[in-house]
Amino acid sequence: MISGIRPLESFDYSGKTVLLRVDINSPIDPVLKKIVNDNRIRKSIPTLKYLLDNKAKLAIIAHQGDTLDYHNLIPMTEHAEKLSFYLGVDVKYIDDVAGPAAQQAVKSLKPGEAVLLGNLRYLCEEVSTFENAVKLKPEEMLNTYLVRNLAPLMDYYVNDAFAAAHRNAPSMVAFQEILPTAGGKLLIDEVEALTKVMESPEKPSIFVLGGLKISDAFGMMKQVLENGTADKILTGGVTGEIMLMAQGISIGKEKEKFIKDRSLDVFIDQAREYLNDYPGRIIAPLDLAFERDGKRYEISVDELPADEMFMDIGSRTIELFKGIIETAGTIFVNGPMGVYENKNFEVGTREVWNAVASAKGYSVIGGGDTVSSATRYIDLGKINYVCTAGGAMVRFLSGKRLPLIEAMRKASLRN
Repeated sequence: MISGIRPLESFDYSGKTVLLRVDINSPIDPVLKKIVNDNRIRKSIPTLKYLLDNKAKLAIIAHQGDTLDYHNLIPMTEHAEKLSFYLGVDVKYIDDVAGPAAQQAVKSLKPGEAVLLGNLRYLCEEVSTFENAVKLKPEEMLNTYLVRNLAPLMDYYVNDAFAAAHRNAPSMVAFQEILPTAGGKLLIDEVEALTKVMESPEKPSIFVLGGLKISDAFGMMKQVLENGTADKILTGGVTGEIMLMAQGISIGKEKEKFIKDRSLDVFIDQAREYLNDYPGRIIAPLDLAFERDGKRYEISVDELPADEMFMDIGSRTIELFKGIIETAGTIFVNGPMGVYENKNFEVGTREVWNAVASAKGYSVIGGGDTVSSATRYIDLGKINYVCTAGGAMVRFLSGKRLPLIEAMRKASLRN
């Protein structure tokens, strides 16, 4: 087991009741309260199909939304409908997580049948605020409402929720303490793809980091440079602009104000440290793009500062990045190169994605905005691995502990 996690095929599920934790948390239209992207639902299908084909009595648990995005905290009726559509099997839904109605629904299952139980985030012990305030160890979660109500009904526990692997919640880490446990197909695929990038990448290994959420980029940068995971890091978006500022280049009052207003300037000292410690391995943009009178213009870094709102990398940077990507043995991408939603600023993101799609190297991408931007410009089938996770992926590549992975590996040693 490369992942250290017991695979799905380890047990005979025929006629057995299986508790399956998936991550099908999906973006929701704020007005219609409908799912706008069902990628995670589709990715969960192989594990569900395997269990149902092997005549398991399948109880599915999952979450939608949280206290931090309360507008997405809705019943999961549509999730069950989409699971039913992709499986070609009726997945019932009951709007109860672990109470009497949920328990009865589980007890009523026949081999080859499935029920999706209510939104896990209805339970206080499953929300992020509880996790942050009440720091329980897995063995201390056995008396939580969810575990004490569902565990006695189950023969096996399967987890296929890598996207939530950074969460220390009962649904993620407690059932492994008392039930025979296996990893779902998606979970093991995700772990093995990221392990390959982290531990044995084909060289040269190139990381492409962009976007506005630069805490993700800086969360993994030092680790991948220090341990040799990344030979070079190509920076776009605000990450690239921070690298320019760390070199003492003033990019202009307007963009610097934008960065400072969002407290992103706190990363400048960190960027300066990385540039000094790993010379030549972090590539900042050579030119930037801005808009004037509805048209795209570009300016060389040598001509800065300029009071413009830079929203994309320029042509020279694009050509430089494409050349590096073309010769890469491994390519990892997190974040777009610019504000690709604007036609004037989609060029960098589009060209980099086309370069990644046509490159011969092993490619891995991940993160919500990353996948959304890639979907717009390329066939995702040309990417070797598309990770469903954002935060969990960044933490994994940063070498940080993931509660789920620890719990699954501990269970594999025990059962």
